[in-house]
Amino acid sequence: MPNSSSISEFLLLALADTRQLQLLHFWLFLGIYLAALLGNGLSSTAVACGQRLHTPMCFFLLSLALLDLGCISTTLPKAMANALWDTRAISYSGCAAQVFFFLFFMTAEYFLLTVMAYDRYVAICNPLHYGTLLGSRACVTVAAAAWGTGFFYSLLHTANAFSLPLCQGNVVNQFFCEIPQILKLSCSQSYLKEVWLMVVSGCLYFGCFVFIVLSYVQIFRAVLRMPSEHGRHKAFSTCLPHLAVVSLFLSTGTFAYLKPPSISSPSLDLVVAVLYSVVPPAANPLIYSMRNQELRGAMRKFRIIPSNARKY
Repeated sequence: MPNSSSISEFLLLALADTRQLQLLHFWLFLGIYLAALLGNGLSSTAVACGQRLHTPMCFFLLSLALLDLGCISTTLPKAMANALWDTRAISYSGCAAQVFFFLFFMTAEYFLLTVMAYDRYVAICNPLHYGTLLGSRACVTVAAAAWGTGFFYSLLHTANAFSLPLCQGNVVNQFFCEIPQILKLSCSQSYLKEVWLMVVSGCLYFGCFVFIVLSYVQIFRAVLRMPSEHGRHKAFSTCLPHLAVVSLFLSTGTFAYLKPPSISSPSLDLVVAVLYSVVPPAANPLIYSMRNQELRGAMRKFRIIPSNARKY
């Protein structure tokens, strides 16, 4: 059996057996990719150019859009190239780069969503201190902390995973390289170190999840006590997009990594991977632009969306 020193490339999962289906997958992925580029690019442009959108929440939306662009650009272009050119190969360094950047963008996005939950908590539950607690310097600091944490987390996992001896071949049963699939190729006992690292990471992720839940418990309690129906509607309109994005991100990612091995199959793994790696980056700008009135107003001003567009 080959070991990690003799592996020069990996073979990714073939999306289809026939040429027609391969091309169908290519055009489907291309449409999703272009939609994600357009949506996140336009959201970023609206926030960067709109003076009224220079707020902490919109600053975090800009950072989220950049992370979504990086995340989907890590996986889909290679999958589209393989489908178009009828190949499955990805170089060893290319696979390591995919693992690193995918973990980096996904982890940074999760921590950023946690920060955004705190932003909504302060805005609704402690509005008089909002400018003090979330000034421009504080926003840059916490956003940089989210990006920095994602970088070091990804670097640690990638270095550890690719230092393991690979004794089970070089076939990755996924359309992009990810840690669970690399661990399946490692020797029987060599992956335990990475498993322990993933357990520690899971505890950290769970801590962020608890923080988000507690934040929204306090937010909903404060909103329900508001005497004005207009105030409640405005508060919900700023919270629901973030809650929808968090739910989509966590539900798909948790199922992908914690589903029982008994129900695992290549086709199910492929569908789940698309749900947590492709759908959220493409759906996030649509969720926010259609629910955030200020962002929609900026898009109308720059003629990004028509003036008669209606929100969900």
